[in-house]
Amino acid sequence: MSPTWYAWIEQGRDISVSSAALARMADAMQLTPAERSYLFQLTRKRDPSEPPAVREEEGEPSRILQDAVNAMTAPAYLLDRLWRVRAWNPPAARLFADWLGGDEPCLLAYVFLNQSARKFILDWKDRARRLVAEFRADSARNPDDPALRALVDRLRTGNRDFAAFWSDHAVLAREGGARGFNHPRDGMLYYEQATLSPAGQPDYKLVMLLPSPDSRTET
Repeated sequence: MSPTWYAWIEQGRDISVSSAALARMADAMQLTPAERSYLFQLTRKRDPSEPPAVREEEGEPSRILQDAVNAMTAPAYLLDRLWRVRAWNPPAARLFADWLGGDEPCLLAYVFLNQSARKFILDWKDRARRLVAEFRADSARNPDDPALRALVDRLRTGNRDFAAFWSDHAVLAREGGARGFNHPRDGMLYYEQATLSPAGQPDYKLVMLLPSPDSRTET
């Protein structure tokens, strides 16, 4: 397999390749689960090692999802396929007042186009780079989505950091982990993030921020 062929795969070109050949390549390159998923999504092939999935249209978030967000005592919110917030609870409204209280529902647009996000999010550059890699892996399921392309174009035009991170072609699974924020009212806050994909509506993500054991508040 030539370097040009690999480049065509990365560019999402319509090339003739079997699922079995892709699986052998993924095994040989020891791809991570996120990278392997991204490879098959780019080529619009099904990974033979995974059972076929039944997906539904995104539609509106179900009432049970919205109720689940409201039932949580920790900050929680719901993202759609374009990472636009669709529901959130009062603790999230307080934590993310600048984002959820504004006019921009998209998490990526807030992170990259709102200057206050750089001070609010601890280790902004590392977190922002990871978000782009996670979004690339997540959005590869629908590479021809015009709304997705419009969002990426807007962010690439509006922020040089996003453009550079997007050009890296890195892919990562959206996972939890430590999160830190410099809150304008509550001081330094630390959480452990958990992200879940609801059954029946896989285009949504339920994000919860649980207080870290090392959490402290400075006023």
